[in-house]
Amino acid sequence: MARLLTGDRLIVASHNQGKVDEISALLTPFAIHTLSAASLGLPEPAETGDSFEANAALKARAGADAGGLPALADDSGLVVSALDGAPGIYSARWAGPAKDFRMAMARVHRELDDKDRSASFVAVLALAWPNGDVELFRGAVAGTLVWPPRGERGFGYDPIFVPEGGVQTFGELDPAQKHHISHRARAFAKLVDGCLRSR
Repeated sequence: MARLLTGDRLIVASHNQGKVDEISALLTPFAIHTLSAASLGLPEPAETGDSFEANAALKARAGADAGGLPALADDSGLVVSALDGAPGIYSARWAGPAKDFRMAMARVHRELDDKDRSASFVAVLALAWPNGDVELFRGAVAGTLVWPPRGERGFGYDPIFVPEGGVQTFGELDPAQKHHISHRARAFAKLVDGCLRSR
C-alpha cells in the first residue's frame, strides 16, 4: 500500500518551469503549497538512471534530501516507435545545453524521414520523503507526430505531438485540456489514488 502524503508543503524537484507549472496546477485542488527546486536554490542532479523510473526517483530523492520536505519529481519524454524508443530518457538532452526544442523536434523529424510516425509521451512521477521512501507512478498517452510544429502552448515536443483521437497538437491545446489528457495527468491520477486519496 502506498504511503499517504499528509503535509501541506511539497517540493517540485524540477528546474523546468513548464513542468513545475503543470504539476503545481494539478496539486491545487489538494491545498498543497508547492516550492520549486530552483526557487529553493537546490542543485539539479545528473540524470544517470537507465529508465524514466530511475531518473524520477533520483531527482525526487535529491529534492527531499536537500530540502527536508517530501519532493515530487517527474521524468518524462517522447518515445518514438520507429526510432527504437528514442529520444526517450534522453528527450531533454536532444535539445542540447540551450534547451533548444526546435532543434530537438527537427532532429526527430530528420531521423524519422518516411518511417512510421507513431509515438507516445511517457511520464513517471516519483514522490520521495526525507527518510528515503519513494512511490512511483507511470502514465502514457499514445499519438502521432506531425511536421511542421504547430502551436505555441505547452513546452518541449508538444508542438509536434497529436494525441490519439485528437486533431490539435499538445502545443495548440488549451492548457486545461492538455492537463486533462496528458501523460503527466494520467500518472498524477495514479498518485492521487495512491498517496492523496484520503486528503
